[in-house]
Amino acid sequence: MPQRAPLWVPKSDTLESTCISKFIVYVNKRFSLEVRDFGGLYDWSVTCRESFWEAVWDFSGVIGRQGERTLVHADSMEQSLWFPDAALNFAENLLRHRGPGVAIYFRAEDRAEYNLTWDQLHRQVASIAAWLISVGVEKGDRVAGLLPNMPEAVVAMLATTSIGAIWTSSSPDFGTESVVERFGQTEPKVLICADGYFYNGKTIDVRPKIKAIKEKLKTIEQTLVVCLAGFKMLPGLDWAEVLHEFQSETIAYQPVGFNHPLYILYSSGTTGKPKCIAHRTGGVLLQHLKELQLHSDVRPGDKVFYFTTCGWMMWNWLVSSLACGAAIVLYDGSPFYPGASVLWDYADELGVTLFGTSAKYIDVLKKKNYVPKEKHALKSLRTLCSTGSVLVPESYDYVYKNVKEDLCLSSISGGTDIVSCFVLGCPILPVYGGESQCRGLGMAVAVFDSSGHSLVGEKGELVCCKSFPSQPACFWGDIGGKKYHEAYFSTFNNIWHHGDYVKILANGGVTIYGRSDATLNPGGVRIGTAEIYRYVEQVAEVQEAIAIGQEWDGDVRIILFVVLGDGTVLSDELQALIRKIIRENCSARHVPAKIVQVAQIPRTKSGKIVELAVREVVHGRVVKNKSALANPEALVLYENLDVLQ
Repeated sequence: MPQRAPLWVPKSDTLESTCISKFIVYVNKRFSLEVRDFGGLYDWSVTCRESFWEAVWDFSGVIGRQGERTLVHADSMEQSLWFPDAALNFAENLLRHRGPGVAIYFRAEDRAEYNLTWDQLHRQVASIAAWLISVGVEKGDRVAGLLPNMPEAVVAMLATTSIGAIWTSSSPDFGTESVVERFGQTEPKVLICADGYFYNGKTIDVRPKIKAIKEKLKTIEQTLVVCLAGFKMLPGLDWAEVLHEFQSETIAYQPVGFNHPLYILYSSGTTGKPKCIAHRTGGVLLQHLKELQLHSDVRPGDKVFYFTTCGWMMWNWLVSSLACGAAIVLYDGSPFYPGASVLWDYADELGVTLFGTSAKYIDVLKKKNYVPKEKHALKSLRTLCSTGSVLVPESYDYVYKNVKEDLCLSSISGGTDIVSCFVLGCPILPVYGGESQCRGLGMAVAVFDSSGHSLVGEKGELVCCKSFPSQPACFWGDIGGKKYHEAYFSTFNNIWHHGDYVKILANGGVTIYGRSDATLNPGGVRIGTAEIYRYVEQVAEVQEAIAIGQEWDGDVRIILFVVLGDGTVLSDELQALIRKIIRENCSARHVPAKIVQVAQIPRTKSGKIVELAVREVVHGRVVKNKSALANPEALVLYENLDVLQ
């Protein structure tokens, strides 16, 4: 097979300035190594894990006491503890920088815009922390945020963690029952929320939702409300008044253990009640510093943007950029209101250095034939990150042709489970279409077949064979850890099973084919749904698609649902074209038995399509948690379809 040409190669004159190149020099000197490239660094990082994570701590300048021991119970993934004697405070590490420079930029569509300097951020955190202490919040208590992606959400999180309390958040576009289902399990003492938010040119009033939530969550003792949308008669204390009353210049940071819970995040909950995943303070900090600095080359003075909500783990990842001395850029609203240029206008205006988004957003831009580089110079932009779903090769081509040529395009993948990544980018490696550049440093990622045998250059299950600091501390309320064990360790003994269907390539890159629980299995052959989506969505008439396996005549047959452009009808000719493209580019086994036109595809709040929920509906089974979906009404479209009988 001829070797493919890379789409991007880092310039030789910029390599030495990257954080990872400086880290290589650092570890070579400290440990008398001769690491020359990323491959050598990765091998050392998973072979000598303790030395690697100690080096990340020191290189990144973590504030805190590291302690004598680095790892105990090293041979047990479930029982292992990293830095068991350490003490640190998460907020202190993110607030280490001071001064008049901007720390947080914020825009909410065209309705609100303001910034916070490092000094202002510090003072607001000090004030909110003082208020939390005054109302009885203590170490280990939970504080819940139901907030748009705005500076007050960051302030509230930092204030909460500064006193050793635990932060948990959700997005205000979640339905009342979805919020109650999440916060009801974690029993917060305080709720911090906004009166409303803006989306697609509309102002959404959240006050009735807050009232309903408070009526159902009996543990909430105090409610603090940010007035963003301008509604009066707020259902709680006013944020601005609390800032004024509790003015403070100092923060009494409460040291906590490395493994003390920092965040509680929630699984999507599309197959049942959401899992409440408690993440370790030091694990989150170390992992994020590694990923932001070494893999994403975030430096002091950079401006980091990720399009996200407070209900997605990428918000937590973004906020950690403050620990790198970088400013964070927050945007709340529709990414296409009033037009496709809105995020690029903002990025260009501020000089964003890292632009983060979802693979679906890039695909929609491609479908709209939008060309950012025609109107935006993007001179400061060095890195574009994509996650949420598989970034297909054609989207790589789109980015390099239409966004910027000199750009490290990083397709990153991990999850809420580890609030970080298994697969990332790297500023000193080339970029190839359809491939994530590398596995995460310190993460012993491998591919197994169903019997637990390691695979090289073949598709299989993504696993992690050795413990790592950002493994969850627990599932909140999971006494004895049974649910935690079943989620990650019941498939392979003492091996983290993540649930992605992937292939590790000879060059160290990784190709992702989708979630393994959504993998199709016609005739016993495993097929990743991303393989089908890649080619189906190249058909001009197809806006998006979702594929499932339907149990049929003792086997499984592939059913493909497609959303077509306005006024387009799924004709016999179009079906024939779709099947032809799939057969020619994939295989005969990939060709769907049935193609069905639908008006919508159901998605989670973070925009991920839900093959499992559709599969359940097609088989006449109950979807346990429709409230986890952004558009649960779409599931009705898949019920009792005559064409599938």
